[in-house]
Amino acid sequence: MSPRSTAPSAERKSREARRRLSGSAITTGTWVLAFIFFAPVIWLVMTAFKQESVAASNPPVFFFVPTFDQFATVLDNGAGSYFLNSLIATGVSTIFVILLAVPASYALSIRPVKKTQDVLFFFISTKMLPVVAVIMPIYVIAGQIKALDNIWTLVVLYTAMNLPIAVWMMRSFFQEVPTEVLEAAAMDGAGLIKTLRTILMPMVTPGLAATALICVIFAWNEFFFALNLTAANASTVPVFLVSQMTSEGLFLAKLSAASVLASLPVVIAGWVAQKQLVRGLSMGAVK
Repeated sequence: MSPRSTAPSAERKSREARRRLSGSAITTGTWVLAFIFFAPVIWLVMTAFKQESVAASNPPVFFFVPTFDQFATVLDNGAGSYFLNSLIATGVSTIFVILLAVPASYALSIRPVKKTQDVLFFFISTKMLPVVAVIMPIYVIAGQIKALDNIWTLVVLYTAMNLPIAVWMMRSFFQEVPTEVLEAAAMDGAGLIKTLRTILMPMVTPGLAATALICVIFAWNEFFFALNLTAANASTVPVFLVSQMTSEGLFLAKLSAASVLASLPVVIAGWVAQKQLVRGLSMGAVK
């Protein structure tokens, strides 16, 4: 074999080796970064299965006998009512958000009007105001209408809080629908309601799932309104987590167990909707 024929082959093998090495380095770096970001979660779960004395030890203890005592303590402290309040506030507000966001986003995408951009800016501008700036008038109004410590007050606030985000997301999903599909439906005599129900909604179901999941996460984790507008009857899970911190100390394991329990509903919801979520985000929700 001549030197000319062997040179390109050696060069090609060298490029492939460099490419494999680069890919391996990127993969290793990705795993290292993923572990760094996920390490606090691993430590939280580990701490939840420790005794308080072990959780507070310095240096940290990595090998221990797991126990469910902290989970039992959290459940005995009345966690059920807090979880029920969070489920009601999160679930009902998410349903309201979807029911309001779908027709609004349809009107702003499929049937836009002259002031569409102004309406969109108004929606998103409501997220620019700090929550602390509006808590006082909301508190006064809720007190005047005797709506303090009421779960339905949180439902209304969570709906208003998540609606602008849902409208923007759903509008992006509706814009991904080909106009030819709508024209074909119109030629077949399908009305507005039928087109929305039988054609558009099945096509944007992944986006609807992604929007609903984000609304669930935001509502479930909301703390400021729940802390200031509830007391004993309508307190939610984030307020319950804060109540696990005591002045006597030695609450780290109990707080970790409560945090694990509080995270489970959202994690399960994300796991169930993961396929729809990935498809929904790829449709244009993160444009």
